[in-house]
Amino acid sequence: MPDAVPPSAAPLTDRFDRVHRDLRISLTDRCSLRCTYCMPEQGVPWLAKTTMLSTDELLRLTAVAVSLGITEVRLTGGEPLLRRDIVDVVAGIAALEGPAGPVEVSMTTNALGLDKTANALAEAGLARVNISLDTLQTATFRHMARRDRLDDTLTGIRAAADAGLTPVKLNTVLLRGVNDHEAVDLLGFALEHGYQLRFIEQMPLDAGHTWHRDSMVTGEEIHARLGEVYELTPVTGRGSAPAELFHVDGGPATVGVIASVTAPFCGACDRVRLTADGQLRNCLFATGESDLRTPLRAGAGDDELAEVFRASIGAKLPGHGINEPGFLQPPRPMSAIGG
Repeated sequence: MPDAVPPSAAPLTDRFDRVHRDLRISLTDRCSLRCTYCMPEQGVPWLAKTTMLSTDELLRLTAVAVSLGITEVRLTGGEPLLRRDIVDVVAGIAALEGPAGPVEVSMTTNALGLDKTANALAEAGLARVNISLDTLQTATFRHMARRDRLDDTLTGIRAAADAGLTPVKLNTVLLRGVNDHEAVDLLGFALEHGYQLRFIEQMPLDAGHTWHRDSMVTGEEIHARLGEVYELTPVTGRGSAPAELFHVDGGPATVGVIASVTAPFCGACDRVRLTADGQLRNCLFATGESDLRTPLRAGAGDDELAEVFRASIGAKLPGHGINEPGFLQPPRPMSAIGG
């Protein structure tokens, strides 16, 4: 794979003048946990192996996206560390260079096994990681993830920091009556170790379609609970970032709240998603997809593939519509979309 790709004529801009620079790539729909807000205990039907993009196919599509102005690639899952050639994938993407320069490669992971791969991933060009951590309690972790792996998760988090995959960002979903009482403790843990914590409102993306608005812990509630212990002051200049950041006790440490449901930030969205089976999604909550795998395997040239990217972004809606009366949850669960 070349270390540079010829730039296309124009960036990925939709009809609302949002320029798309962030590509989220799902490497697999499989996961080593069974988190209650993501999939049922018995799991979900996996994507057929024949539909999954090979590494060469994935790198080819990523190169086309980079030529269109993508500057950051986030690797997601399922669990991306389950991909056996994950180091090669990172190295291939990190070697790409677009109109704005080299691509930044990051990853969202549950950290299981990261202690064995963190150094190799860093050497391959991985810049940083976002790690899911919903609780500090063993029993609660076992209940939420349906696996007894809290110690392994914490080991992976430490390994990421030791390997220089910083800043290490922690993603937390609070569930009412389950772990919502841990908000302050989780922030204290992050502050103690120099991690950056982001609380995320639970979204209607679970495979079982069991999400209910009334059971969701809102961003406003999270802010209020943290404010009982810490002084939180807004950080200016949010840009296209999904998290609203707050300085903690005057800073420099921050905490973030991603209130996708109660305070949508769609107007500044710069993200597009590629699924593990080669489907392009212009919104996390899109009910439709654009097929890249079929033309790719049929021998399409880069210009033809670029047009699929452009058409998908051109059809992007102004918002995700969660708060609209006719909202429909996407057919794919989060594990098959990627974060």
